[in-house]
Amino acid sequence: MDTYSGRRHTNSRLPPEVNRILYVRNLPFKITGEEMYDIFGKYGAVHQIRLGDKKDTRGTAFVVYEDIYDAKAAVDHLSGFNVCGRYLVVLYYQPEKIKRKADTEQKKREIEELRRQIQAKKAALEGGDGDGDA
Repeated sequence: MDTYSGRRHTNSRLPPEVNRILYVRNLPFKITGEEMYDIFGKYGAVHQIRLGDKKDTRGTAFVVYEDIYDAKAAVDHLSGFNVCGRYLVVLYYQPEKIKRKADTEQKKREIEELRRQIQAKKAALEGGDGDGDA
């Protein structure tokens, strides 16, 4: 039995947020895919790396491992790792959490719009009452 399969049995119960897709933040803007494979490949077979290339996604990446245990090892070892003077933030990708955050932001916008409408109606009513009282 090699250490890899031994590690698999000792870590048989992983937390529910652990998955093989990682979200990486605080990357240097000029990091290359090859450098990413060098850094993350040390912890296991990397299936895919997607670097953010748009203005709002620069400095981020998604790293997909072949095996969930390799992804866990990468998170454990690379969170806070210094790359070109920047400390990496390595998280498990959680699409449901991102969707909840987007839903929350949408609800906040809706509430703010309702507040504006109520304030406008109050102002209109107060303005109308003020003319009748004078």
